Amino acid sequence: MTDTAEASRPSERRSAVRSLLRLWPYVRPVRKRIITGAAVTIVASCASLVIPLALKWIVDGPVAGKDPSGVWLGGALVLVLGVLEASLFALRRFLVARPLAKVEADMRADLYAHLQRLPVAFHDRWPSGQLLSRGTTDLMLLRIFLAFPLTFMLVNGVTILVGFVVLLVQQWTLGLVLLAPVVPLVMLCTYFEERYSRAARTAQDQSGDLATVVEESVLGIRIIKGFGRHRGQERAFAALSGRLRGTELDKAHLLGLLWAVIMSLPELAIGAALVLGVLQVADGELSAGTLVAFLSTALALRWPVESFGFLIAIANESATAADRYFEVMDVPVPADTTAAKTAERTAEKTTENAAAKAAAASPARGEEPPEGERGGLRLEGVGFRYPDAPAGAPPVLHGVDLHIRPGETMALVGATGSGKTTLTALVPRLHEATSGRITLDGEDVAAMPRERVRELVSVAFEDPTLFSASVGENVLMGAESGREADLARALEVAQAGFVHSLPEGTGTQVGEQGLSLSGGQRQRLALARAVVGTPRFLILDDPLSALDVHTEALVEAALREVLATTTALVVAHRPSTVLLADRVALLSGGRITAVGTHHELLRTNREYASLMAGEDRDAAADRTHARHEGGRR
Repeated sequence: MTDTAEASRPSERRSAVRSLLRLWPYVRPVRKRIITGAAVTIVASCASLVIPLALKWIVDGPVAGKDPSGVWLGGALVLVLGVLEASLFALRRFLVARPLAKVEADMRADLYAHLQRLPVAFHDRWPSGQLLSRGTTDLMLLRIFLAFPLTFMLVNGVTILVGFVVLLVQQWTLGLVLLAPVVPLVMLCTYFEERYSRAARTAQDQSGDLATVVEESVLGIRIIKGFGRHRGQERAFAALSGRLRGTELDKAHLLGLLWAVIMSLPELAIGAALVLGVLQVADGELSAGTLVAFLSTALALRWPVESFGFLIAIANESATAADRYFEVMDVPVPADTTAAKTAERTAEKTTENAAAKAAAASPARGEEPPEGERGGLRLEGVGFRYPDAPAGAPPVLHGVDLHIRPGETMALVGATGSGKTTLTALVPRLHEATSGRITLDGEDVAAMPRERVRELVSVAFEDPTLFSASVGENVLMGAESGREADLARALEVAQAGFVHSLPEGTGTQVGEQGLSLSGGQRQRLALARAVVGTPRFLILDDPLSALDVHTEALVEAALREVLATTTALVVAHRPSTVLLADRVALLSGGRITAVGTHHELLRTNREYASLMAGEDRDAAADRTHARHEGGRR
């Protein structure tokens, strides 16, 4: 079991009833159909208890009096009761099938929508397989519970109660014999519920871990094959599968023990009642018909009694499924605005912001903005610490101050692990800054709705994730109202003309994660997605790292036109990418330690010069290799 799953368990003692009651908001809209279905099933089950009374009448009446017509009449009555019982059970299934399918669909839709709204930090902590199992297997278990155990625990309880009333009325002494196993059965079910619920929770968590391994193996199949690690993956899968198998066997042993006792005790009671009943018939204290009816009623109650073990097992598994589902649903979605402190701080600067916007509608590149100007993208004392970081660990970012003027492109440079990607994720609020503030044209992003922030800011990440959709659909995700003209322009900027040679052009399905394309092709489509909506602010995280030298030069030339009309922050590792920017910011030790043009920093900052010297050597080697490859071709 993963640490995430372990940590997500509630610390207080779990109550299966309390867990299942949380389903009520989803069940409430269809409660009438479920209640009607339960009532129909109760009538059907009670109809089965009338059959023994009909048998009593047949034995004590027509059979004892040797009346064939009466026997035929009694047989017809039993047949009618049987058909009525079967018809009512069929009606109950018809009543509940569609509503419960809707309950499952609504819960799955709510889970998916909630996952979309949860912050990136949540998804960083939770394995995808655990989330997948909660949205599939767990919801299937809950639908099965609502369709079968929930109804039949009520129906069987009513049937047993009515049946014992009938038994006591027929012969109270024999009825007391059948009631003798009740106390030990209740004690056993209580003991079983606690142990089985723990085993069920462990099995469901292990199933989620197994789903994670399978998903990672499928998505990373090229790495596994490339490094010959398939046997290691098989061993890891076998180990998890073995643990899950052991847990399932523990569940089976518990369930087998419960069934053995639940079936044995009632059988012993029925056997004892049969012996006593035969003795009473022999003594003339009881009629043969009454004994037949008594035993028929007792046998009719066998399934309701014996099924309780099965129903309790499913109810416990469903309760753990509900716990796992609501563990995710209970994670709070961050508010769209900050607290009153942020709103107050924003209000205090309203006048200043308005003046800054009026004074700096279009500042010239390379000129120092007027004092107090707040346009563009500004970071003021920004700090960030990951929520799950150890208490004594230093923050990833602290005291970051940076101002990107309107229409300016700023390159962000730093050593590996310096926090460049983390900083870029703070602007569109993929992570929330833990201190300081970030403004877009003077507006604090923390006080803006996330939808508004992401309308203003477009991003292209270093990892060019694509979805199982067409090329056009993937690119137009960056513009809600994008059209074919916008798509064509974005593809031209990203130098992604290769899509026109695909089998169906921009309508070609790229496959899961875009693995049917090369790394450079995926990166160009991700860049096209970032620029398709002509955003006011553009965040690019090393957008050209997977491109060859020739394609990189073409993309840079087209990208300059886009950057001229937007405010951009570009994470750069190559000198060629740095040269796209008007100025460069050096991130070191979690802070911005230098800002200036590329040539200024080369002359005045030793750390920057060292970084660029290493990059220059790498770039030269890349170009030499590209020329040699070109000569061979």
